[in-house]
Amino acid sequence: MKSRHEWAAQAAEDLKKIRATQPLVHNITNYVVMNFTANLLLAAGASPVMAHAENEVEEMVSYAKALVLNIGTLDDAWIASMLKAGKKATAMGVPIILDPVGAGATKLRTETAKRILTETRVTLVRGNASEILALGGGTAKTKGVDSADSVEAAAERAVGLARELGVPVAITGAVDFITDGKRIVRVANGHPLMGRVTGTGCGATAIIGAFAGVDADPVSAAAAALAYYGLAGEHAADGAAGPGSFMIRFIDALHALTEEDVTVGGKIREG
Repeated sequence: MKSRHEWAAQAAEDLKKIRATQPLVHNITNYVVMNFTANLLLAAGASPVMAHAENEVEEMVSYAKALVLNIGTLDDAWIASMLKAGKKATAMGVPIILDPVGAGATKLRTETAKRILTETRVTLVRGNASEILALGGGTAKTKGVDSADSVEAAAERAVGLARELGVPVAITGAVDFITDGKRIVRVANGHPLMGRVTGTGCGATAIIGAFAGVDADPVSAAAAALAYYGLAGEHAADGAAGPGSFMIRFIDALHALTEEDVTVGGKIREG
C-alpha cells in the first residue's frame, strides 16, 4: 500500500510526463463543454482534439494516446461514432475513459453507457454518484445530469461494478473515490466552486484521459489526475470573486501548478 507521499509523488511524475510528451487526447464529448475541455487539456500540457464524425474517428483515434467518450449530448450519429472509435481504440490498446453523463436520468443515456461498456474495452469510468449507481443497477437520484446522491452512498456499488465489469470506477465529489474492485483510493483535493462552473466534471474525465495516456495503471492515473485537478481548483478559488472569475483562474492554475506543488499538496490516500 502506497503512502500519501508516494501517491502524490506519482501524480507529480505523471504531470511531468504529460508536459514532456503532450499526449493527444481524442474527445468525443458534448457541445456544452467542448471549448472548455480543450482549454483545460491545453493548460495541463496535453494536446486535445475534438473529432466526432463517424467517417474520421477511427483514423483520429489511431493517433491518440487516450480516447474520452462523454455522452452528455447524444444522438444516433454520435452513438455510432463513439462505438466505432471505441472499437478501434480497443483493437489498438488505446485507453478509453467513459463519462456516462446523466446515466439514470433517461433510458437513452443509461443504455448507451452500457453499450459502450459491453462493446468496447473501457479502461475507466468516471462519473458522479448518481451515474455510477445507475450503471450498477441501483436506484439513483438525479436532477438532469447532476447528482443528488453522495459519493459514499455509491461507494459499495462502485466496488461491485468494478469487479463485475473488470473496469475501474472513479466517483467524483467532495472526496473522490476510485476503485478497481480491490484497491480503494480517495482524493480529497478540490473546492466547492468547481461545482458552480458547468463542465468541470467533464473536464475531470478529460484530464484523466491525459494522465491515462502516460500512466498504464488506471487507478494511479485517475488518482493523480484528480489530485492535480482538485489542487488547481483550490488555488483558483483563492481570490476568486465567484464562479466567473474562478473559471478563468482555474485554467490558469492548471497551467501554473508545478510538480512540487502536486507533491506537497496532493491529498491522496489508499484504503
